[in-house]
Amino acid sequence: MSVLIFTIIVLLGAFLAGFLGSLTGLGGGVIIIPLLTLGLGVDIHYAIGASIISVIATSTGSAAAYVKEGLTNMRIGMFLEIATTVGAILGAVIAVYLNAAYVAVIFGCILIFSSMMTLKKKVDHTTLDYSSKGAKFFKLNGSYPNQGVETPYAVKNVAGGFFMMLFAGTLSGLLGIGSGALKVIAMDNIMRLPFKVSTTTSNFMMGVTAAASAVVYLHRGQIDPGIAMPVCIGVLIGATVGAKVLVKAKTDKLKMVFAVVVTILAIQMIYKGLSGGF
Repeated sequence: MSVLIFTIIVLLGAFLAGFLGSLTGLGGGVIIIPLLTLGLGVDIHYAIGASIISVIATSTGSAAAYVKEGLTNMRIGMFLEIATTVGAILGAVIAVYLNAAYVAVIFGCILIFSSMMTLKKKVDHTTLDYSSKGAKFFKLNGSYPNQGVETPYAVKNVAGGFFMMLFAGTLSGLLGIGSGALKVIAMDNIMRLPFKVSTTTSNFMMGVTAAASAVVYLHRGQIDPGIAMPVCIGVLIGATVGAKVLVKAKTDKLKMVFAVVVTILAIQMIYKGLSGGF
């Protein structure tokens, strides 16, 4: 396969990944890494390196808009970034010593879990019944615009959310994905943040988390510009188009189809990892 054809395939695949990822909330990495490894035979560590760069690009592009709209809780994001950054560096270092087959199996399991979380009905938490001592100490409680009304919310279980973010950051650095499903568990299920706040704050954090692990992959020479550049451009354009379509589209059926596709890819990754295909 020539370099030009390879670049075009990666660019188109990355566009599709970014487009579908923005509509479903799973992010482009869940498609990019299987595309590169299963479809094009790229080493999984180089695929992860390229995916990490795309996460930085997409997070940076959309995070500014969410902050401007007042949806992102900056204090929570910067507080939890301590955990995700430490975890991301730890995960990237672990990846050096972990066999590619094991990485593929772990990746497949996380994909299945993420697809299940995508289909789970989201509960919007806006209760003000109590706030944890940690939230009051770090001044994490806040408010967000909801249908033109500024709606306050209280933050709970700060310690539990922090340690879940440490785990999410480790998987992000190890697998090159945003680990959005785990971050939703941390902020939505454990800390009881409103869905819009947890989603936008998670997006704000992803770029910083990915940048921390990118340093390790770059140092090891596992970020190939020939792969990372078309992935980054394709995902960024796809995510931008997807964000505009999201406003009018009904994503319930799309999420169902996407979850099935991701699960199939995950099973293939697990099978190939267990059979020694990596």
